[in-house]
Amino acid sequence: MRIPKSDHKTQLGKFFQGDSVELLNAALGQSLKGKVQLILTSPPFPLNNKKSYGNLNGNEYKKWFIDLAPLFANLLTENGSIVIEMGNAWEHRRPIQSMLHLESLMGFVKKKKTGLRLIQQFICYNPSRLPSPAEWVTIRRIRLTDSFTHVWWIAKTDYPKADNKKVTRPYSKSMKKLIERNSFNHGERPSEHVISEKGFLYRHKGSIAHNVFELEQMDTTREVRLPNAFSLSNTSSNDFFSRKCRDRGITPHPARMPSGLVAFFVKLLTDPKDYVLDPFAGSNTTGYVAENLGRRWLSIETNPEYAKQSRIRLSDPILKKRE
Repeated sequence: MRIPKSDHKTQLGKFFQGDSVELLNAALGQSLKGKVQLILTSPPFPLNNKKSYGNLNGNEYKKWFIDLAPLFANLLTENGSIVIEMGNAWEHRRPIQSMLHLESLMGFVKKKKTGLRLIQQFICYNPSRLPSPAEWVTIRRIRLTDSFTHVWWIAKTDYPKADNKKVTRPYSKSMKKLIERNSFNHGERPSEHVISEKGFLYRHKGSIAHNVFELEQMDTTREVRLPNAFSLSNTSSNDFFSRKCRDRGITPHPARMPSGLVAFFVKLLTDPKDYVLDPFAGSNTTGYVAENLGRRWLSIETNPEYAKQSRIRLSDPILKKRE
C-alpha cells in the first residue's frame, strides 16, 4: 500500500483530506506506528451528528468511538499521550443529559489489549458560550447554560512524557511579595497539610498550572495569569484566520479548538521535532499551533471545505517568520 498524497503541507507537517479511520488503518497509519508523541483532537460529537442519543444510532457512535482506542494506541510512542476534548451531550428532545459521551470515553479507556489509562481530567470553561440547549435554557428556562467542555488526558503508561515546568503561569503579586520577603507562615494547616519552612521560597519560573482553564477571566479584576486565563474570546474573532475568512466570505469551522488550549498540551507533553497528530482536524488549529511551536504534525479531516480553511490558517505570516 502506498501513502496517499497530502492535500497540502508545510515545512513540518502534512494535512490529509479523507476519512481518518480508513487512512490510519492503511499505509499512512503503518508509517506512523509507534512514532506519535501526542494525539490531540476534538472528535466528531453525537450532538453535532444530530443522532438520537441512547437508541441504535447512539450505540453505533459509541462503538465507533471505542474502536478508535486500539488504532490510536498503536500509533503512540511508549510514553506518548492522547488528549481528547469532549463537550456534554443531551438526550434527544429531553431536558436531561446523555451519558453517551462518558460511556464512550470509559469504553475507549477500558478497551482490552490497548493498555490505556486515564491520566488526568481538565475543564475548559467558556463564559461567552451561547445559552444551550436553547429549548431548555432560553425558552422554557428550566436548565442552566452549558458552559464548559471536558478535556481527557490518556496514555499507555502511568508516566507519559510530561513536564509542567513548561506550562507554568506567572506568580501572583502576593507570591512575588512572599519571595521578596523570604519568609512565610510555615507549619501545619487546618487541612493537615504541613508546609515546610522553605517550601515556598524556591524560585521557579512560575507557579504550577491548574486543571481548570478559563477562556476568559471569571474575575476581571484579577491579574491575568496564563495559561489558566487564555483570554482568547476577545481576540480570536479578529485573528489572522478569522479576518481572512471574513474577507473571502467563508464561514469558519463552528467549533474550533482554542489555540491556547492546544498550545498548552503541545508544550506540556511534547518536545521540538516530536510528532503531533489530529485525526479530526477541522480547520487545523492543532497543525497550526504545532508548526508554530516547532513540532512535526499530521492532520486529517474528512470535510474538503475545512481543508481549504487549513490552507488559510497555515498562510499566517507568523509561521513564515519561523522559517
